[in-house]
Amino acid sequence: MTKQRIAVDMDEVLADSVSRFQDWYGRDFGRALTAEDMHGRHLLEVVAPEHRVALRAYLDADGFFRDLPLIADSQRVMRELADRYEIFVATAAMDFPNSFRDKYDWLQKYFPFIPTRNYVFCGDKSILNADYLIDDNGYNFERFRGEGLLFSAPHNARETRFRRVNNWLEIAAALL
Repeated sequence: MTKQRIAVDMDEVLADSVSRFQDWYGRDFGRALTAEDMHGRHLLEVVAPEHRVALRAYLDADGFFRDLPLIADSQRVMRELADRYEIFVATAAMDFPNSFRDKYDWLQKYFPFIPTRNYVFCGDKSILNADYLIDDNGYNFERFRGEGLLFSAPHNARETRFRRVNNWLEIAAALL
């Protein structure tokens, strides 16, 4: 019997990259980025215009992705999903080539039960052949052939076009 496939985004679904942006922005500019500031807005819309280049450069900085905190319950639920589904981690890395090593090492550390052949470093996620895609960016579902599950993040709070999951416990309830 062939298992169904689930493709899972990394940033803001498995790994908390927003907290890294908050930490580094506070360190570099002495200003806090709060959840309220980011509600329904992308980070570049929240920061002062003169800080946008620096914020974008964080994504290319050595170590930005290296030790990101885990999203709550992601490891446990992913392990349970891996018993029933074929799991792929599909992360947009093509625009940030310095992120490859950090992301690879991070996945090895926190999700060693996912085979490395199931790591997909990509750009356009519509190429994925999966039954489900769990992602925090709605645009990734627009041409995706399976079912998209929009993982809640501050920037997508106003997105209403796709089925939303607020946390990993909701994913477990929907897919296990």
